Amino acid sequence: MLWKLLKSSISPYMGLLAGIIVFQLAQSIANLYLPSLNADIIDKGVAVGDLSHIWSVGGVMLVLTLVQVACAISATYFGAKLAMRVGRDLRRRIFMRAGEFSEAEVQKFGAPSLITRTTNDVQQVQMLVLMGATMLVSAPFMAIGGVIMAVHQDAGLSWIMVVAIPVLLIAVMAIVTRMVPHFQRMQRRIDRVNQVLREQLTGIRVVRAFVREPVESERFAGANADVTESALKAGRLMAAMFPLVFVVLNLSSVAVIWFGADRVNSGEMQVGALTAFLTYLIQILMSVMMATFLFVMLPRATVSADRIGEVLETDTTVLESADPVTDFPTPGELVFDGVDFKYPGAEQPVLGGITFVAAPGTTTAVIGSTGSGKSTLVGLVSRLYDASSGSIRVSGVEVRDAALESLWSRLGIVPQRPYLFSGTVASNLRYGAPDATDEELWHALEVAQGADFVRAMPHGLDTEVAQGGTSVSGGQRQRLAIARALVRKPDILVFDDSFSALDTATDARLRAALAKEFADTTVVVVAQRVSSIVDADQILVLEDGRIIDRGTHDELLVTSETYQEIVSTQLRVEAA
Repeated sequence: MLWKLLKSSISPYMGLLAGIIVFQLAQSIANLYLPSLNADIIDKGVAVGDLSHIWSVGGVMLVLTLVQVACAISATYFGAKLAMRVGRDLRRRIFMRAGEFSEAEVQKFGAPSLITRTTNDVQQVQMLVLMGATMLVSAPFMAIGGVIMAVHQDAGLSWIMVVAIPVLLIAVMAIVTRMVPHFQRMQRRIDRVNQVLREQLTGIRVVRAFVREPVESERFAGANADVTESALKAGRLMAAMFPLVFVVLNLSSVAVIWFGADRVNSGEMQVGALTAFLTYLIQILMSVMMATFLFVMLPRATVSADRIGEVLETDTTVLESADPVTDFPTPGELVFDGVDFKYPGAEQPVLGGITFVAAPGTTTAVIGSTGSGKSTLVGLVSRLYDASSGSIRVSGVEVRDAALESLWSRLGIVPQRPYLFSGTVASNLRYGAPDATDEELWHALEVAQGADFVRAMPHGLDTEVAQGGTSVSGGQRQRLAIARALVRKPDILVFDDSFSALDTATDARLRAALAKEFADTTVVVVAQRVSSIVDADQILVLEDGRIIDRGTHDELLVTSETYQEIVSTQLRVEAA
């Protein structure tokens, strides 16, 4: 998976990669010639006192050194540029793919894991690209070229390389293979840390309300300790790698000087050649050490690439038709025809045999006990999931055949948990209608009963809103979410228990304003409070995922025992 991911990520930048390779090759060639020139100065200049030879060869060495420095800087600069672009593209690809996911895929991965894969996992692959771009060509070229040049200087000492290099490679590979499981566990545990942290920050009010700070601190400490444990185990192995490289390097250097001194003494080798051979051996082993940086990063990057690839290769279960329909013949009509739905992997269906028609200009309410399937039902309208069987038609088009953008543009949805994005009040209201004027925003706020508190804000529409809408109250957040849906002027408005945080008077004014301003719009309301749906044209009573009764408020008070029970229970609660 790592190779496949790198290939697809780097292929748009082959010109940049070719330039990096050229710079690395030039740098490596300069490095390989410098020890030979140094040996030449010692043997033919210093040893015989030829000053002109020293100056001429030294000048060549200076030029090669400047070339080496320039090429090293260029390779590093363009390598960093390549790595940053690969990271940027991977983050974009993950984000775009996650944006295509249905609710099923989002729940499968989990939001914390998707965040980790977009940030930490991409960073691991990005760092591997950076290290590879600066070392992948130069390290093997220096190692192979160093062996050739060292043997050219003196073949009699080459047995030291034959021993040292395989010993170093075997030791490094043994350590790297043991690191892989630790990195796999570490990435999973980082997911867990993100999950716990996200829950605690999002639910901080609940944590404090129930005085659960010590318990939550313990929970985070446990997740944090698990990551630390994996990091320490991998770190200990990593820490053992570099001392091992230096041990082999130092022992090899001692061996070269020890045995090379005898060869110099016997006249089989010159001092300059011995110096060059030692330099080449150091270059070879340093190249291997540079490669160990890649070996250290490779296991973790491989694990991260697998996790990224898992997201990129996961197809959404909500697919657009091969020939999507963009023409909707009956705007505002919503039809459920024998709809069944079962969550992936579940044994029992959540919804069964759902059939009803919501005509344009009418209000359809859905009421029932907790867990009866109300939110799931309205989620099928926008294709958060696809129905297991049956047909759902929006404005005369089966939702599976409709172009997704066209389908969603006809819907205005206020979710059960209204969410506001960081920005201003205006930017949140324009989320579904970017071209909406300030007048249209104020009109939507008037209908949603939110204009008064927005006018009271320090900067009105330009007032900053915190992420998640935490800087406003629950009721204000709901009204802003309702206004956001109204700005879109959709054919169908869906309120998923969106009036729960409103007081009874505000609820009544809002419903009256909706009936007046959106008289031709189809409205679907999921509600727990009967007072919110008494004026609905039809009320669907849901129980265990099935419609057991339907009718107006007055009709259900006569014909539906379940509805009577809901009404009487709420009346008793209000009376108390």
